[in-house]
Formats: sequence, C-alpha cells, structure tokens
Amino acid sequence: MTVQPPTPFYSSSRSPDQVAFDRTELGTILGLYGRMVAAGEWRDYALSFLSDMAVFSVFRRAAEYPIYRIEKRPRLRGRQGMYAVIGMDGQILKRGHDLPTVLRILERKLIRPID
Repeated sequence: MTVQPPTPFYSSSRSPDQVAFDRTELGTILGLYGRMVAAGEWRDYALSFLSDMAVFSVFRRAAEYPIYRIEKRPRLRGRQGMYAVIGMDGQILKRGHDLPTVLRILERKLIRPID
C-alpha cells in the first residue's frame, strides 16, 4: 500500500478577480446615501466592481456625471489607505484606512445653517 500526500488547495492569497464592498462597508455607504436622499441632495447611485477597485458613484440626477465617487482600492491598504472620496473634478477630497472616517467629509454637506 502506498501513501500519497493530499492534493494541496490553492492559496487564498491570490487576488480575487474583482474587488467588492463587503456587507458592513455597503451598509455604511447606503446609510449615508439614504440620509442624503432624504435631504434632497442625491438622487441615484451606481456600483462598479473592477479588478483593482470597487466604486460607489453618486449622482444628483440619473443622466449626469457622478458628483462623488467612493472608491475602495485594496492595493493602497498599506500606504494612504484603501478608501477615498473623489469629487466631480477628480480631486481626492479624503483618503484613509477607516471608511466611516473618510465618509465624514460628505456628512458635513448635511449640516447647513438655517436661513
């Protein structure tokens, strides 16, 4: 009788075919989205899952360019942080390691002085 070693499983360290938001991240983003829709600021959103990043795009109207993009780039985890909020003009408004902290830049849009 010969003993053969078991067939090795492929390592899970291989990068996935596409990057996506997990349930808690999406819950945080959709919570902010719901508050902004209730305030009348945002109207529509789109999700894009690419090989190197996941993007949540926010629109004021459905047929426009996104006014904000919330991006998740896992390759930047060790550097500037994997979450970023990017404005309509492509300027990075906030980048960091913690999603709720990064999204605070958009929460400030809800706080307005009363006329």
